[in-house]
Order: sequence, then C-alpha cells, then structure tokens
Amino acid sequence: MFRLSAVASPLRPVMITVVVMLIAMVNRPTHLAAAEEAKKKPEPKINYEDHIKPIFRENCFFCHGQDETKSDLALDNFARVMQGGASGEVIVPGDPDGSRLWKLVAHKEKPEMPPESDKLADEELALIRKWIEMGALENAGSKAKLPKKPMIDLTASGGSQKPAGTPAMPAGLTRQPVVYTAATSPVSAMASSPWAPLVAIAGERQILLYHSDSGALLGVLPFPEGIAHVLRFSRSGTLLLAGGGHASKSGHVVVFDVATGKRVMEVGDELDAVLAADINEDHTMIALGGPSRVVRVYATADGSLVYDIHKHTDWINSIEFSPDGVLLATADRSGGLFVWEAETGREYMTLKGHTASVTAVSWRLDSNVVASGSEDATVRLWEMQNGRQIKGWTGHGGGTASVQFTHDGRLVTTGRDKYVKVWDQNGKQLVALGPMNDITLAAVFTHDGKRVAGGDWTGEIRLWNVQGGQQVATLPQNPPTLEMVAQATSARAAALEAEAQRLAKESAAAEKLLADATAQATASVKQAATDVAALKKSQDEQGTAMKLAAAKTAAAKEAAAKLAAAQAAAKKAQDELKAAQQTAKEKAVMVDQLAKRTAAEKAKAEKLAAKKAEVAKAVATKQAAAKTAAEKAAAARTAAQKAAAEKAAFEAASHSQASAANQHGSPQESRSSGKWRTRPLFAPRGSREHAGGKAHSRARATPSDFAVKKL
Repeated sequence: MFRLSAVASPLRPVMITVVVMLIAMVNRPTHLAAAEEAKKKPEPKINYEDHIKPIFRENCFFCHGQDETKSDLALDNFARVMQGGASGEVIVPGDPDGSRLWKLVAHKEKPEMPPESDKLADEELALIRKWIEMGALENAGSKAKLPKKPMIDLTASGGSQKPAGTPAMPAGLTRQPVVYTAATSPVSAMASSPWAPLVAIAGERQILLYHSDSGALLGVLPFPEGIAHVLRFSRSGTLLLAGGGHASKSGHVVVFDVATGKRVMEVGDELDAVLAADINEDHTMIALGGPSRVVRVYATADGSLVYDIHKHTDWINSIEFSPDGVLLATADRSGGLFVWEAETGREYMTLKGHTASVTAVSWRLDSNVVASGSEDATVRLWEMQNGRQIKGWTGHGGGTASVQFTHDGRLVTTGRDKYVKVWDQNGKQLVALGPMNDITLAAVFTHDGKRVAGGDWTGEIRLWNVQGGQQVATLPQNPPTLEMVAQATSARAAALEAEAQRLAKESAAAEKLLADATAQATASVKQAATDVAALKKSQDEQGTAMKLAAAKTAAAKEAAAKLAAAQAAAKKAQDELKAAQQTAKEKAVMVDQLAKRTAAEKAKAEKLAAKKAEVAKAVATKQAAAKTAAEKAAAARTAAQKAAAEKAAFEAASHSQASAANQHGSPQESRSSGKWRTRPLFAPRGSREHAGGKAHSRARATPSDFAVKKL
C-alpha cells in the first residue's frame, strides 16, 4: 500500500504540470515570428547601373571601355557586357562559378584581372558575385531571368536497375500546404518512386509527398504553375517531374530534386496545360504534350528544343520513354497510339486497335512490351518487334482510365466501374480494390509492389495491401494546415489533461478504499487472534477438569469399596462427583460455543482478505491507466512542439517562396465542383476547346468522350 501511494502521489502534480506546459506551448502566439520577419527589410536588387558599373569604371574601363576593348570585351555598357568578348559570353546569369568574368576577377583562372594589380576588395567581389547570382540585372527595375542550365547534375543514369546507395527520400521539407480548401477535387495525377516508399499526389497548386509504408505526409512541393496533370519519378528515383498549368493559358514542366524538394529545371512554354510528360532514363531529354496535339522533346542540358512531332490529330493524353531510353510511346484522344525513336523522333511503328481515346501507356521493365488503356474499356499489350497486339482484355466497363506496369510484370488499372484492379499479363484479374465513391482516375504500385494507391473523382485516395485487398490508410489530397494541426493537438492535450485528472481522482479514491479495507482486515485479524487465545485457554481448562473428574471417580470407587466401613465418606464423595461432572458439562458447552465463534471470525477474516486483494488489483489498474494517460500527454506535447517548429520554419521560408512565386506570377485558380461534372475527364478545365474554339483541332468534346463523368 505504501509503495503504490509513493508512486501515485507525486505522479499527479507532474502529469498536470506537463500537460499545462504543452497547452501553453501549443497556444503560444504565432504572430511573433511573423513580426520578426516583418522587421527585416527586403534584400536590395544588386544591378549593373547602381552597383557594378562603378566598380568596372574604377578598375576596368582603361582596357575594356569606350576607348579600348581588349579581347573585344567592353564593360562600360550593360548590353556589351552581356554580349561578351572574343572568347564568348563572360556572364551566365544565376551561375557565377560558370561565368568567365567572375573567375578572372576572383583570380580563379588566368589571366587574372585587373592585370598587374591586386585583387579587387572583398566587398567589391561580393557585390559582383551577388549580382551574377541574382540574374545579372541591368537596373533596379529589371527582372531576373531563370538560368537555362539545370541547377544540379542530371547526367547520372539509373536505367531500369536500382541505383547504388540509399534511394532518394525527401528530408526537411515543409508540411505546410500551399492552399487548403474545404472541398477536394478529382485526382489529376499520381506517381510512385521506383525504389523508395514514396508516393506523389497532385493537388491545388501543390504536390504532396507521402510515405507509402506509414501513410505520413513527408512534404509539400509548391506548384504555382497551376494544377499538375502528370507526375513522373525518374527511373533512378532521384527526380520528380510535374507537368501541368492553367487551362487555355499556360503549360510547363518542372523537375524537382526528390531529396531536397528544390526545383532544378523547367521546360516548355505551352499555351495550354501540359497533360502528358516524361523524362528519359539518363535524364537528358524531357517530352511533353497536351491539347496542342504536338509532342515536344527538350534537352535538359540547356532547355533547348530537340525536336517536335506533329503526327497526332487530337489531344495527347499520355507519353512515356521506354526504360532503356530507346523508344518513346505517345497516345491521343482519338485512339492514336505511336512509338518513336527517342533520339531522333522518327516514327518507329503505329499500334492500331483501340476504337476510342487512349488514356494511358506504360512500358514493361524490359522495354519489349508496352501496355495501353483506352476509353473503349480495353487493356492491350503490344510487342515491339512487329507492333503486334499480344494480349487484350476488358479492364473496366465504360472505360479504362489508367494502366501501369510494376517491376514484376503485374499491372494496375482504373476506370469507370469505380474499382482499382490488379492483373497478370494474361489478363487474369488478381484482385479488385474498392469500390470507391466515384470513377477511379489514377493508381500506382508502391516501390515494393506490395501496396497500391488509388484515387477517384471525389478526390479520395486510398492505400491498400495487394495481398488480401485490405485498406491500410487514406492519403489526404487536401491536408490540414499547421495551424489546424496545432489546434487539433491543443484539443487532444486538453482532453488528455481532463482524462489524467479523472484517473488521478479515481486513483486517490481507490487508494483510500484500499487503506480502509486494510485497516478493517487488520482489526479482524487481531480479534481472531484474541479469540484463538481464549479458545486455547478454554481447552486447557477442560483438560484439567477431565483429569479432576477421573481422580474423583477413582476416589468414589475406592469409597464404594469401603462403603461398609465409611458410609458417610462415600455419600460425600458421590456429591463431589456429581458437582465435578456438572462443571465438566458446562465447560464442554463453553468450548463448543468458543469453537463456533472462532470459525465465524476466521471466515470473516478470509472474506476481508479477498476484498483487500480485489481493491489492490483495481488500484494497480487505475495507476497503469494514469501512467498511460501521462505518456500520451507527453507525446501530444512533442507533436505540438514539432508542429509549431514546422510552422515557424515555413513562415521563415515564406519570403523566399514569395520571391520564387513572383517569377511565375501569382496564379489564382478556383474551380467549382459543377464544372468538373460537365467537362472531359482528361481535359484541363477551361481549355481552349472547352471554351469553344472554332478550329477543328479545338472541337468540343462530345458525350462519347471518356472525360464526361456521367453519361
């Protein structure tokens, strides 16, 4: 009893203190960080006219000015600086280490500049480097141009095999959503890393990264270009490609570094949203397409156009490079399905058979077979020797929306029947997952092929185990903001505090009950001991009386034998014998009564001991529950601290994100649920065709199109 009380008594004040501290931290004013950020002045634009030209005038104009231009390089005029000299361009905006001018003035290359002079002052060198890093602006009103070169080395190739080392996973990314809306939108794109437990999901102006094992949100990638209609991980899993934009306005493809979440390059400047895109196995080319009906292939080295393809007669729905990088498959809304030589863009073969829009293509890992899904409800497999269809089956009644191969050759598909289905290459259905609430639009295998993530028209995204078909998680397309998470954490902390207090009260009551029961049992034990002592004494007295009776009987016999001689003595002995017998009888009655009383007291003591054991067990249970509540409260505090820290990190990064957003404008796009129900399934909302263009290439979608949600 005393040991339990010693643990429980100090536990209650500690538990209350911890929970109070947690609530205080969660509810701490969040405007402090914003106020500190507001105090910071915006970084001034370093430009040629105000900052760099005075340095050049002081140190360089004698050899590179209006009177003399050694090596055909003039530094007295911004245009002439950017033009370069006899050796070519000397300034690469955004890349000082790649700019020859910087290398010369920083004495990193020869000839060192200025010649036969000391190196420029550190402050002047810092200004020149900062000027180049900020885009080499001409004046304070100039806008920086993004560098054409990618910001990381894209030449490493993973091919179709797992790359060496640990697969890329995001680390340290913000989990603050770019936008949160009360309603979700149809799932426009999903992708799964080929080697890591990572799933990417397109949302409103953002891309969400989820851990496919735990279902936890790992990070949010801003996509101010609009809505991503296609997501692709590179074959190595180190890059994530996102293609999309604003319908009838603009389309771009952006490539992210998976580990850091940084944008490493972007290509394309379409007049409509990009609907299909892919990056090849050695990261040297990006292909894209959409409502323009043109496939454009860009070089990642400098963003230049390598070639374009004008074969398609309708919107391009899907594009994918073969895993070996040799071929490129493209599909359109009129049932066109083509395979091209990836390097040259020459037509390799035409795959004829689909009678409606081809919605998706996917290559088998060996690059010898390509799968296609169509609005004609079929899934077809094509071999690449002769372009022959080697297998075909009905995938989804009403239309197949997507198809994807996994490493081991299984396929996963979605469609109008609201199911996500897994198949073998003979067309045998292995498992049907669902049904979901509406038409299923996209599905992907996880890296190990053990799970499938699928999304539908309502925006719901589920994660299933393929073996058995059990749903294991839901991946929110519209996750809550950090503020909402903090509020929820605060509410949970308050609930845990109330539960802890309730359990503490119950524990105290149980302790008191145990103490009372213990005291009562102790008293009963003492009384029983007293009764036992009395019984023993009575038994001793009974033995003495019996011995006395025996002696008297012997004396009576002796007296009877001498009766004739001593009549008076015999009569006296008989009287004494009767008296002794009466005394023995009374003692026997007393002994019987004491025995019964002792048995009753013993039963009462045993009952109290059992009650004491039950009370002790209840106390132990209550104290265990109190300890669990304390641990939950501590965990809630940790979650709240982490949420607050992530919010502070996001707000600290908001300024730099705002600068990045200025480069792309501040697109704002809202979409009513009504319009989604009346526009093509795979067409971006508000497209030129949707808006009613006059050219035959911009014809309106008919009810037979796969994109119409309800016929």
